[in-house]
Amino acid sequence: MTDHGLMLPDGAARELYRAILREGGRIRIADIQERDAATVQSLLDLGLLKPYVSDGSLSAINPRSVTARLGADLRAAGTRLMMQAEQLPILLGDLTAAYDTAPRRHDRTGTIRIVEGGENIRHRISQLSEELNHEALSLHPGGARPTDATGDIVETARRFVEAGGSMNTIYEDTARLDGPTVRLAARLTDIGCRIRVAPFSLTKMMIFDRTVAVIPASADLDAAAFVEDPATVVFLAEVFERFWQLSEGVNWAALAAGSTDSDPREQVGRLLARGLTQRAIATRLGLSERTVAGHIARLRELYDAETLFQLGWQMRGARGA
Repeated sequence: MTDHGLMLPDGAARELYRAILREGGRIRIADIQERDAATVQSLLDLGLLKPYVSDGSLSAINPRSVTARLGADLRAAGTRLMMQAEQLPILLGDLTAAYDTAPRRHDRTGTIRIVEGGENIRHRISQLSEELNHEALSLHPGGARPTDATGDIVETARRFVEAGGSMNTIYEDTARLDGPTVRLAARLTDIGCRIRVAPFSLTKMMIFDRTVAVIPASADLDAAAFVEDPATVVFLAEVFERFWQLSEGVNWAALAAGSTDSDPREQVGRLLARGLTQRAIATRLGLSERTVAGHIARLRELYDAETLFQLGWQMRGARGA
């Protein structure tokens, strides 16, 4: 049997067909052995043998004619099947419509609202800020922050942090070159906000209490999508966390004061000399442990220290010299 369900002669049938050909292409029905009856029947069903009742014999038929006949039958059957396949969407259309409109008891849906116009976007964000309870996450591309709302930003952040909330923000690295942004970041970190810089470009995003995310809805930022779908908001929060780990902490106060001690490696070295662990340094500076480990690796090369203890000892000696 083929993949299409066509019965083809097996090995015994093929050998019997060849034997009949050797006998001149004809065999008397009376000469057929009982054990070969099923095999002969299969050749008859396929059309490779044709009975002649007048003389009680079976004649071998040219396989070419059998091939032509069966091929035509298969093509006709294929055409019928293709026509039926094309009619299936129509025949089952009512059931398809019923399936699409049926309520899904276990599905959960959220909402995505598009707000257009800068003033309307700012108004909605202001509402969300007032409703904020636990955590605010934000990405700010471009480096510089607007200066016209600095006072409101700091006061809102102060009330939120004093009430037990946390605010994590990532700027692009160019923010360190903008004076107003540096001064704003210094004020925010002074009241307990955490602000890092990313060495890569960012897309603006804000997440409020991990329940609402705000992302751009147009290239010119004149429209914003306020996403409340739980799965989408969780995904965006995870994206933020990955960016946070890849970003670097900054001593904003020192940078705002023009201190030369704003180099992160110098900060790591100073704290390492005081005996702080890698994790403690990361927490103190708002850096990821991977970033601190990178600074320590470069300091070990600089001081030719084989161990962390040896590095701390050598740096304490160097600072006391």
